[in-house]
Amino acid sequence: MEMKEKVASKFEELFGAGATLYASPGRINLIGEHTDYNGGFVFPGAVDKGIIAAIKPNGSDKVRAFSIDMNEMAEFGLREEDAPAQSWARYIFGVCREMQKRGVKVGGFDTTFAGDVPLGAGMSSSAALESTYAFALNELFDGNIDKFELARVGQATEHNYCGVKCGIMDQFASVFGKKGNLMRLDCRSMEFEYFPFDPKGYKLVLLDSVVKHELVGSPYNKRRESCERVAKALGIETLRDAEMKDLEAIKDKISDEDYKRARYVIGEKQRVLDVCDALERGDYETVGKRMYETHWGMSKDYEVSCEELDFLATVAEECGVTGSRIMGGGFGGCTINLVKDEVYDHFIAEAKKRFNEKYGHEPKVYPVVISDGSRRL
Repeated sequence: MEMKEKVASKFEELFGAGATLYASPGRINLIGEHTDYNGGFVFPGAVDKGIIAAIKPNGSDKVRAFSIDMNEMAEFGLREEDAPAQSWARYIFGVCREMQKRGVKVGGFDTTFAGDVPLGAGMSSSAALESTYAFALNELFDGNIDKFELARVGQATEHNYCGVKCGIMDQFASVFGKKGNLMRLDCRSMEFEYFPFDPKGYKLVLLDSVVKHELVGSPYNKRRESCERVAKALGIETLRDAEMKDLEAIKDKISDEDYKRARYVIGEKQRVLDVCDALERGDYETVGKRMYETHWGMSKDYEVSCEELDFLATVAEECGVTGSRIMGGGFGGCTINLVKDEVYDHFIAEAKKRFNEKYGHEPKVYPVVISDGSRRL
């Protein structure tokens, strides 16, 4: 049964007829990792996997939500003190609260939802969930919120209700996705443009290491603090305004670790711009080179990779894959690979075989197609 039918029939079984279906996608990011909170550029696209929800206002002040994937029901009110215990339900609750803060008169509703964004693969299933509900509640409760503000609702939900100080990229990509296009987002000015991405003769595929290293003491927030310290030492607001020569000039005034973190971020800013130029020329070889540079920068300087992901990137290089890099925050998850059609089958077979020999299980393979953003179905 298709996910759409599954969500709709579960809704009918639990709550009766009359629900509206909404969807939002997960995302990939071709390049531009850990740049969003540094005021830099990111280069995401929405994918053909995401979250689908059936929603119907119920005329009360209570939300009844059923997660099909968790096979679990949550009920909660819409006041700050009504936050549900289940972490998945906190996302929906957070979106309701953030919409209310923006003047939308959110009432109670019944909902069922399911997703096919692989969890923990760095494709932002949480942003897909937030965007689905932000988009839906805006429509169902006559909000008048523009798409950018809907993305900010998702981001604020993460900050205020889920304890993750994320940037805006994931929610932005989920809301604004457009089939056959990637988006370059300037995380400071919030200006963005679409870049056609339809590489003839290439495929995009994610290899999921199925490894999730426990993030003890939130290394994500630690990386962020490193960047903030260097920006402060340079007397600028974010590393967006730093050049390599500025960093070299203060090298002896900052810790070696902070220096390496900043070197990665400043390099990544340029790589995103190089990729944009390359895409406009249809030069996928340069795109691939920059992807590898990003991978090893994240591995050696930013230190957010792990042995398994470095192994997958190395296998990709040895198989003649055009570009490969760790995707997402790091410490496990996926590599994203730009692969010529003629090496695709060989690469997938090799990666599975060699990874299995070394780590005792195969990586999961997710071919991705660039697709549309939040919408009513």
